[in-house]
Amino acid sequence: MTDWLNAFIQGILLGGLYALFAAGLSLIFGVMRLVNLAHGDLIVLAAFAILFVAAKLGLDPFVAVLVALPMVFVAGFALQHVLLNRTLGRDLLPPLLVTFGLSIIIQNGLLEIFSADSQRLRSGAIETASLALGGGVAVGVVPVLTLLSAVAAIVFLNLVFYHTPLGRAFRATSDDLEIAQLMGIDVSRIFAMAMGLAFIVIAIAALYLGLRANFDPSIGPARLLYAFEAVIIGGLGSFWGTLAGGIILGLAQTMGAQFDPEWQILSGHLAFLVVLVLRPRGLFPRALD
Repeated sequence: MTDWLNAFIQGILLGGLYALFAAGLSLIFGVMRLVNLAHGDLIVLAAFAILFVAAKLGLDPFVAVLVALPMVFVAGFALQHVLLNRTLGRDLLPPLLVTFGLSIIIQNGLLEIFSADSQRLRSGAIETASLALGGGVAVGVVPVLTLLSAVAAIVFLNLVFYHTPLGRAFRATSDDLEIAQLMGIDVSRIFAMAMGLAFIVIAIAALYLGLRANFDPSIGPARLLYAFEAVIIGGLGSFWGTLAGGIILGLAQTMGAQFDPEWQILSGHLAFLVVLVLRPRGLFPRALD
């Protein structure tokens, strides 16, 4: 029973990481209907950026992320404003092709700069610190921080969307792009702001990815897959649904691993498939208006 309880708790904590992977993707799709195939590789790129900044400046990864957040926002804003805005339109193929090409460029660029060796973010004693819950069950401090950060990110995105002028512009462009333009909204700038916010979430996800596991330039597509599954399980247009989707995916993996370690990844995919068959719009679909 203790093993199953521990698997349940670990699944919830793992779901926090998947929710962080998915939150930025959910934001971008919700605002501009952009399917960003480079999303996973951007997370890996951010992890390597944190590694580089932490090593060169002698900073703890948590501090390195805080220092880098303004630059990360500017990078996301510039990417959308300079490149991706040019691909958006009624045809969904151009942005898919461009983000796929961006994914390939990021992977090969990281291979050239950092090689194929696995890397890890180091933050001292917190990496192995744990909290005893009693009954032989303990949880790591970093996984707990991951879940708390995921909740904080979801709360932040909801506050921006529903309680700020920027959020009203997000909802207007998502609801009807042409009317938003007629009302004087600078759609290109709004899209770039959305990507900048998504990059901030991506950086936070990259921090915990690097603290919890090794990473290398080739793992981006798998992170993208987990993000897609979490978004679709939770329901398009719902940030809280994205959090729920990540937790469901994490629970499916850890519970599957209790039966057989080889079932861990497969169990998550099967849970996604079941939800997709029974609820094609996800468990908690909600419009962004």
